Amino acid sequence: MNVFKSGAAALSIAVLASTFAGPAQAAGSIVHVKLWDKGDAAMGMMGDGMMMGMAMHGKRSKMAMMGVTADIQAVPAGEVTFEVTNASKDAIHEMVISPVRDPSKPLPYDKNMLRVDEDAAGHLGEVSELDPGKSGALRINLKPGTYILYCNIPGHYALGMWTLVTAKG
Repeated sequence: MNVFKSGAAALSIAVLASTFAGPAQAAGSIVHVKLWDKGDAAMGMMGDGMMMGMAMHGKRSKMAMMGVTADIQAVPAGEVTFEVTNASKDAIHEMVISPVRDPSKPLPYDKNMLRVDEDAAGHLGEVSELDPGKSGALRINLKPGTYILYCNIPGHYALGMWTLVTAKG
């Protein structure tokens, strides 16, 4: 057998294997998360009448002034990396992840502080405050279940800054 041919075959197999077992697979699933708002007008509308984001974990109002968008709503259970970008032009946002224990109940919300009680919600991790245009990442192991991604800057959750992601086992 020609040594050159067997070496070329081995190299081809190695290249092909690395294509299918690249860094994305080694790191588990990757979810791209966008934190957004409708600009300065949204910031002035945090009164009691604008609690449209808190409608349980069901449907959010189409009039939400802020939001969290994930490019994937379901991932395999296990290691997941959330790559988070603050797409706002003028507001600081963050992404917190908590399990959804009962989809019929909203997260524990402190109306005086205008934010979710993260400890009571079962806070699992976060990408802390991101300045406009900045990015960050969170790598976490998820068990099968539903999780909520939300911004917990005062008033932002209530204005619609949340989305759900499911880890399937």
